[in-house]
Amino acid sequence: MELTILMPCLNEEKTIAFCINEAKDYILKTKISAEILIADNESTDASAAIAKDLGARVISVPVRGYGAAIRAGIAAAQGKYIIMGDSDGSYDFKNLDAFVEKLREGNHLVMGNRFRGEIERGAMPFLHKIGVPALSLLARMKCGAKVGDFHCGLRGFDADIARSLSLSCDGMEFATEIICRFAKEDALICEIPTTLRKDRRGHKPHLRTFRDGWRHLRYIISM
Repeated sequence: MELTILMPCLNEEKTIAFCINEAKDYILKTKISAEILIADNESTDASAAIAKDLGARVISVPVRGYGAAIRAGIAAAQGKYIIMGDSDGSYDFKNLDAFVEKLREGNHLVMGNRFRGEIERGAMPFLHKIGVPALSLLARMKCGAKVGDFHCGLRGFDADIARSLSLSCDGMEFATEIICRFAKEDALICEIPTTLRKDRRGHKPHLRTFRDGWRHLRYIISM
């Protein structure tokens, strides 16, 4: 199998079908050998049932946290490559061609960059438009990765290399950790412009600006 499309999930019953159907459309269009893998963080709503009904493979991840869900998904993935993205509808799973192309060219980590692409009106809070570039700059200085958007949720990477990196973060700071771990291994890293769409869930996001920003900053300082 060439590709695993990995989505972490925590109570996303309003959007999980939308995301899975987009991924299925991409697989059908390209005829790529792929699976859709949902790393379910023990949702209390119908997210897991909806995903299974739509043909996705679902694994249960009892340890709460974005990083915990992604790490479990990486361990369980069957694809040579993994493309991960949030299950809130904010990223377009129908158009993954650029990620797959860059991975096939030999890049080990392919990052989306929302600031080089498009951020839909209302898709990113003002504080994030300031904080994300600032934290990305600090992380670049600390680990040397030439990445402009460390927090973009849409990214692709080589599965075997990711499994060898001793990833350990359970929370949102995992987004920074995985980039820095790849960079430490002198991996080939590139970025492509990415569109960030407005969250389609209609409720508060899981991300907490100050709490999760501090977790990223603390991880960067500790490196």
